[in-house]
Amino acid sequence: MTGFGRLERYVMARMMGGVGAALAVISAVILLIQFVELSSQVGTRADVGASSIFGLTLLRAPALIQILLPFCFLFGGMGAFVGLNRKSELVAMRAAGVSAWRFILPSAGLAAALGVLAVGLLNPVSASLNARFEAERARLMENYLGDRPQDVWIRQGDDRTQIVMHARDRETRAGTVILRGVSVFIYEKDERGAPEFRRRLEATEARLMPGFWRLSNVAEAGAGQSSIRSESLSIRSTLDAEAAMERFASPEAIAFWRLPAAIRLTEQAGFSAAGYRLRLQQLLATPLLYAAMSILAAAFSLRLARLGGLAGLAGAGVALGFIMFFFNQFAGALAKADIIPLAAAAWAPVLVALLAGLSLLCYTEDG
Repeated sequence: MTGFGRLERYVMARMMGGVGAALAVISAVILLIQFVELSSQVGTRADVGASSIFGLTLLRAPALIQILLPFCFLFGGMGAFVGLNRKSELVAMRAAGVSAWRFILPSAGLAAALGVLAVGLLNPVSASLNARFEAERARLMENYLGDRPQDVWIRQGDDRTQIVMHARDRETRAGTVILRGVSVFIYEKDERGAPEFRRRLEATEARLMPGFWRLSNVAEAGAGQSSIRSESLSIRSTLDAEAAMERFASPEAIAFWRLPAAIRLTEQAGFSAAGYRLRLQQLLATPLLYAAMSILAAAFSLRLARLGGLAGLAGAGVALGFIMFFFNQFAGALAKADIIPLAAAAWAPVLVALLAGLSLLCYTEDG
């Protein structure tokens, strides 16, 4: 912030202090709610202590905090600007001829920079911790978790071969994916690109190794052929352990840096990657979303306290923030249903929030 003047640095520091306070409050609420929820799920069904439940809570919290980070910039920014307003610091700034644009735009730029860090650093960490949370929760709730997924379907392939795998159960042990009760269907593409069935494999277990699946106790049969049994068999795989586990995860559970690879592998296997593409676009729009929230916070807080109505205006800003959140979720649902383009679903809510903040700020500041 060396390129900014003392006034800009002061306002930015106040805003970041407000964002930090909002983050602390929201994080505390998330930890409390998650601890209570996990206590009701895990504590009553498995013999685990409070320390294990709290550990699960810490693993889950970063993913939830990342979802609510835009509200931290909205609530924290509003708290900071309302504080400046009530202490008549904004009156002094305007009396000195300082335009609101002078300190709002640098604050928005700082919010966008923090958004870049959140996408590049916090998102991969939260995705990794969330994967550990799911694995640890499944381990603690083994034989207790009624909704634990059983059947597993994996599809992989390249330009010539398509492989469909079905398993009755899965397990991740020391970073290795293990499937049990496995059926493998192997197809080859003809000259027109249409898949033709070639052979089927039945195995008691399939273990994912670097570059291949190792099958145990295998029964192999081709189209119109008798079955051939073998102790073990290897088939080539384009997946690593992390990519295989991503097939079981939602797009929100995949780290930002792995989304392009997930899109490529999913489309290569013949599946739609719309969910992954939407998530990638939403993450790319995150820095602009944080900047828009900081501008909205300022726009709803700059009304002079002596004119009255500041509390109502701040409440309207909070309501607009929630409306934007549900608008974003609704647009995402429409995109997943192929009703609107993915890019429009990811960027339209952000642009609407940004334009709304800039328009209100122009009306408030410039009349």
